This record gives sequence, C-alpha cells and structure tokens, in this order.
Amino acid sequence: MTAEPAAAPHHAVPAGEEPDEAARQLYLAIIAEGGRIPCNDIAEADRAALRQLLDIGLVMANPMDHCYTAVSPRSVSDRLGAELRSEATRLLVRAENLPGALDGLTRAYDAMPRPSRGSGGAVYVEGHVHIRQRISQLVSDCRAEVLTAQPGHRPAETLQIALAQDVQLLQRGCSLRTIYQPVAFADPPALAYADEVTRHGSQIRVLDEPFQRLIVFDRHVAVISANDDNSTAAFISDPAAIAFLISAFERDWARAETTEAATVLGQGPARTIPDRVGRLLARGLTQRAVATRLGLSERTVAAHISRLRDRYGAQTLFHLGWQLRGERHD
Repeated sequence: MTAEPAAAPHHAVPAGEEPDEAARQLYLAIIAEGGRIPCNDIAEADRAALRQLLDIGLVMANPMDHCYTAVSPRSVSDRLGAELRSEATRLLVRAENLPGALDGLTRAYDAMPRPSRGSGGAVYVEGHVHIRQRISQLVSDCRAEVLTAQPGHRPAETLQIALAQDVQLLQRGCSLRTIYQPVAFADPPALAYADEVTRHGSQIRVLDEPFQRLIVFDRHVAVISANDDNSTAAFISDPAAIAFLISAFERDWARAETTEAATVLGQGPARTIPDRVGRLLARGLTQRAVATRLGLSERTVAAHISRLRDRYGAQTLFHLGWQLRGERHD
C-alpha cells in the first residue's frame, strides 16, 4: 500500500522560523530530484526535517500522486515577511495600549499605604537579595533625582546590576549624584561603572574622609545601612529624617572634589598615591589614619612618607606636614 503524504498544517511554525540544517539538506535533496519526491522515498530519519519544511511551507504535499513538491523560497519569504510585519504592528499596538490597560493597577500601587510617622517612618529589610529587589523597585519608580553616598569598595556583581538600572534611570531624564571615597576606584569594575554612568550624565565627586552609605530617591525615600555588614537596610519615609539625611549629603557634596573624580575617570591630571598621602598628612592625619583612609597597609604608607621626607628634606613628620600644608591647593 502506498503511503499517503502528510497534510501540511496551517502556519504551525511561528512566522519567520528558519529551517535547521537537516531541513535545508532535505530541501536541497528534493530540488536535486527535480523538485518532487515520492512519499515512500522519505527515510524515517528525515521525518522531523520533512515536518519542518511542511510547517514553514517550503514543501507542499500532493495527495494525488503521493509525493512532496518543493515550493519557491521566494514566495515563502514574501508570505512570512508579511506575517512578521503584521505581528510587529500588533505588538506595537499592544505596547501603546499597555499603560492604559495597567492604569488601574498603577493607581492602586501609587495609593498603597506607606509607613506612617506613628510607626517610625522606616521599614527594615534583611538580606542582600531582598534589599536589592526593593532598591530596584525604587529605581524604577524614581522620576526626578537620586542622591547616593557609597563609601568603600562596591562588589563587581553589585556594580553590574547597578549599571543597568542607573543607565536606564539617566535615560529617563533623572539626575544621579554620587559621592565616593578614593579607595572605591582601585578596582577596574568600579572605574568602568563610573565612566559609563558619567557618559550618560551622572555627576560623581570624591570625598577623602569617612561617611555613611546613603541612597535618597526623589527626596521621599532614603535607604541607609542598619548594621555593620550592610545585610539589613532601613527604608526611611519620615520627612524630617529625610531632610536631615539630605542636608548631610549636601554638606559632604560641597566638600567633595570634582577634580579627583575627573582624575580617576581619565579626565584630569593623575594624582598618585604619594600625593594623596601628602594631602592627608597636610590635613593633620596620623600615619595610621592615612592608611585606613586610603585602604593601604601602614608599612606601605610609611614607605611613601619616607620618600616624601627625602623629597622635602623634612626631619620629622610634623615638619613634613607643615611643608606640605604650604603647598595645598584644595
């Protein structure tokens, strides 16, 4: 008994699907046979490839003479191209209508009760994953401004997540101001992050003194660390507390340097580690305090101080600090 050709389904494969290598080879084999092949000549191993050609429309079943006939790829391309354009139009219409379709849910979210002053105006979130999720939500809701103070190092995985979020934030027209310590730029991922967000309009300054980690969104919600290892964060909504934190940020921002930020981003003259050591000594910091501030060992700082004393002919650390103070331009 002669096998009956399988009927071709109607657009079973999504528009634009391309044949895989097995299907291509089977199509070329059918073309080599003059564009027509009997059903009984299709090997069992080629059945999946045949089904794909039928689904795409490159092969047509002919039940009258129990064979499969090749179809011009040009006509298939025209048909699938029209289907793709139609699908693209449909998706664009859906994208335009989506905000309106979610309008009721958006209004409900905006009207969601926030912590009141009676509850202290703060929500505590534990765990780095949950903290990042809540911050991500605040970033997506932000409409005007983000203020951040980021002391110390930032892990590479944190910077990778922050980069995507912050670039989108800046592209929406929001402003982003960040204060770093010099030690933050010791790692290449931190430099790459700072360079990218600066290109998108972020402002960065460097403050060579201790300060607390802080993020403020639209001057309505502030995020601070609630313990030493940053595994718990307080999300503060009390207006008086936020005003106090913003005032502290602006005070630090005014003291922070734009020149050093430009330096670490390759936009200004290089400032070496000995220069930084000298600047801190001129401010009256001890050797241990300088080491802590710059994230260096005391032995390394002592070596830099020794070279500075030789350069300036200083007999004592006090004498060196006094000479350096006369050269300060910050």
